[in-house]
Amino acid sequence: MSDVIGKDATVRRWSIGELADASGLTVRALYHYDEIGLLSASERTASGHRRYTEGDLRRLYRVRALRSLGLSLEEIARVLANRPDDPVTMRGLLAAQLRSLEEQAEHIGRITHRIHGLIGRLDDASMPDPDQFMTTLEMISVFETGFTQEQREQLAARRAELGSEAVEEAKGRWAGLVEQLLGHVRDETPADDPRVQDLARRWDELGAAFHAAGEQGEGTKAAARRMWQENSAGLGGSLPWPADRMAALVAYLERARQAR
Repeated sequence: MSDVIGKDATVRRWSIGELADASGLTVRALYHYDEIGLLSASERTASGHRRYTEGDLRRLYRVRALRSLGLSLEEIARVLANRPDDPVTMRGLLAAQLRSLEEQAEHIGRITHRIHGLIGRLDDASMPDPDQFMTTLEMISVFETGFTQEQREQLAARRAELGSEAVEEAKGRWAGLVEQLLGHVRDETPADDPRVQDLARRWDELGAAFHAAGEQGEGTKAAARRMWQENSAGLGGSLPWPADRMAALVAYLERARQAR
């Protein structure tokens, strides 16, 4: 490592490839860390190659430790930007992460209890009724799509306000919209076509009925839209339409909204 200009050649330094091999990260990931300011090599060789120091390795250790706790790269960057060894900052971040994990664990516990109940009914040769299956499936879907506990309660309260008849009627209208929109997806109708715009408007209006008014409703709307954008293939697997077509439909709707 003696090609580092003006530095003590006896002190160990690591190339990006060596660091990648030692850490289990890819070279591409380390380049990305550098681009976003999360981890940069402290030194360069005369030819411009990165050389990582012991201090860089300590920082990478902190990054990997925080990442293993479920923190995003953006959250980790904020922690390391504000005195990475500050116990107050670290405690606040870990406490927030712990609360989130506890909420997830609580919800997993409720799902587990319900599934055990369904299995018990099946073992007793007593078929659970459709509502029991639907409740379990809804809970699993909600968990996988990232609503907070508060948002789940808000959505449940809104469904109760609407009543079962209104919910069932909305499901029928929604299925009709899906069929019409899938036809436009198949025919490659432009997203700004007035017919598509009308269907997209009706889709959003129908969905809005299941959300509360005001800021709380806007939060659950955003979460629901993000749910479909990020998990449309998986969610579509439980619907009567092919998952790939539902994923295409979600992308098509987003283009229609952008064309307004």
